[in-house]
Amino acid sequence: MVRKIIHIDQEKCNGCGACASACHEGAIAMVEGKAQLLRDDYCDGLGDCLPACPTGAITFTQREAAPYDEAAVQAHLARKKAEAPLPCGCPGSQSRAIHREESPAPAGPAVSSQLRQWPVQIKLAPVNAPYFDGAHLLIAADCTAYAYGNFHQDFIRGKVVLIGCPKLDEGDYTEKLTQIIRQNDIKSLTIVRMEVPCCGGIQRAATTALQHSGKFIPWQVVTIATDGRVVE
Repeated sequence: MVRKIIHIDQEKCNGCGACASACHEGAIAMVEGKAQLLRDDYCDGLGDCLPACPTGAITFTQREAAPYDEAAVQAHLARKKAEAPLPCGCPGSQSRAIHREESPAPAGPAVSSQLRQWPVQIKLAPVNAPYFDGAHLLIAADCTAYAYGNFHQDFIRGKVVLIGCPKLDEGDYTEKLTQIIRQNDIKSLTIVRMEVPCCGGIQRAATTALQHSGKFIPWQVVTIATDGRVVE
């Protein structure tokens, strides 16, 4: 049958994985760093993935395609949940060794943690909490604290921190972050992300949440390279 179905432009796809997260049917998967439609009968043609794509790589097309099969989708989602595979194909998951010169341990007491609240995971954090009142909010990709050695002193100090990974966590952070910013007296927003495409998801969620909140507060984005350098 001829029907409306998505088309993914491989040249425009940047491998962020946002479309795969937005697709409730699991019709899209990341293959060798690019988004691909797994099967025609998994796509319902409603296009939840379109607004999630930051590069405009996804469009609708009319073509011969198998009809949407809800039973097949449910079976596919059940298998996906049972297998719980680790993400692959994204440039951000490529393994690499980082070689550093050995340096003597600093003299004096150990560096103290600057963490001011718990929990820190976006999915677990409450929408309203006393520590959000007048807070300088840090939203960080969870890998950043491992890549950047002085993360506590340079980024967490004096801030309330929320962390997440759009590649590993199911769903989108935008709605939760919108509620947090809208319902609390947030003074500033700092977003710290890694220099990998999939980390664009946390930056996009945070900036979209700020826009949806209707508030005008100072914000900035800091990007960390995989070798620990600040690149932005």
